[in-house]
Amino acid sequence: MGACYYGAGSENGNRLDDPSEDALFMLTSDLNGSDNTFVVVQPDEDDPVWFASAAAPDKGCYEILHRDTSRNEHEVSPRRPASAR
Repeated sequence: MGACYYGAGSENGNRLDDPSEDALFMLTSDLNGSDNTFVVVQPDEDDPVWFASAAAPDKGCYEILHRDTSRNEHEVSPRRPASAR
């Protein structure tokens, strides 16, 4: 995953160029189950070979997806906050 410049966008239209870790935390914290269910992070290039997304399909639950076509990798990891376990 060797891109120098990234972009992040959410379903509700928020878009950040080259987001910091804090900015990504804020984007994912704003996820909800009705109108802002996902955030996608990917290199800022025409045909990116990888992307990562965080989705909030249910309250208190996240699904992390990573796809890298150059390595033929596709991983999906459901996550529940420790307080909800």
